[in-house]
Amino acid sequence: MSENKRKKAVPFLLLAAILLFCIGGFWQIRLLLGKENEQSENGKHQVALITKSTLSAFWQSVFAGARAAGTEYNLTVKIEGPENEEDYKTQNEMIKKAVEGGAEVLVFSAVDFQENAEMIDWASSKGVKTIVIDSDVNSDEVVCRIGTDNYAAGKMAAKAVLESDLAEKKVGIVNYDKNSANGQQREAGFREAVKDDAQTGIVDVINVISTTEDAKEGTKDMLARHPDINVIVTFNEWTSLGVGYAVQEEHLADETMVVAFDSNVVSVGMLESGEVDALIVQNPYAMGYLGVEKALNVIQDRGTLPAQIDTETTLITRENMFDPQCQRMLFAFENG
Repeated sequence: MSENKRKKAVPFLLLAAILLFCIGGFWQIRLLLGKENEQSENGKHQVALITKSTLSAFWQSVFAGARAAGTEYNLTVKIEGPENEEDYKTQNEMIKKAVEGGAEVLVFSAVDFQENAEMIDWASSKGVKTIVIDSDVNSDEVVCRIGTDNYAAGKMAAKAVLESDLAEKKVGIVNYDKNSANGQQREAGFREAVKDDAQTGIVDVINVISTTEDAKEGTKDMLARHPDINVIVTFNEWTSLGVGYAVQEEHLADETMVVAFDSNVVSVGMLESGEVDALIVQNPYAMGYLGVEKALNVIQDRGTLPAQIDTETTLITRENMFDPQCQRMLFAFENG
């Protein structure tokens, strides 16, 4: 090639290189935009709500609150949970699937305080933060915990027992999985509140699978071993129903005080008819709503969230169950 032709070729090659660079940059931008659009689903940020279960009235109320927040803040909220409240392995698989599927924040209620922790740590290593609702997990990567002050709720249950007109209170406790943090915290609060009362003693404590049937059979066995028990305290929706059915089937409503947790149509009916004497009612709708609302704060990086947000808890008895405030708590899902 002559010197003259080489001089003409240099600008052409330079122009071609610039053009290829621009085209490459253009397609790189297109790819990045495509990835962003895929993750946010046409502009909507994605939040994964993974709960202990999906079947109870408690969780249906959580979902109603979460969906309301999702609609208000224009978020995609994907809801999952295992079939029972002991299946932490399925929960861990759901965490992995959600992170790999593009979830930007997890709103999570742990089946197992210890066994779910590693997956929450893994999610954080992938850039996905976790907000806990209702049931805690042993991870320092949780950015906010939202739910009932369980220790205080246990004390509230104790207050109902201590203020009863029973001269002597012989207590049986029906709790659920020992690895679920909230049940253990509620029991600890109850124990602390009654320990110095001379008229109150804990006769027996059982831990059952968190199902109505297992709680019912466990309660019957406990009462057969300790017929002197005249107070039963229990700490979640399924165990509350099981205890109520056991008292009903054994015809012990008139001689046994039952303090239970959570509300649904059946447990409210038991409160009215006498199988249950008091319900400690949480605010699951608020847990779902606030969990999703705070997830948006994380996505938009609006600063540090409070470490703990306590939601409302109310002691409801036959005497106050028809008060407007109590009705709103008992039927939060319907009102939501």
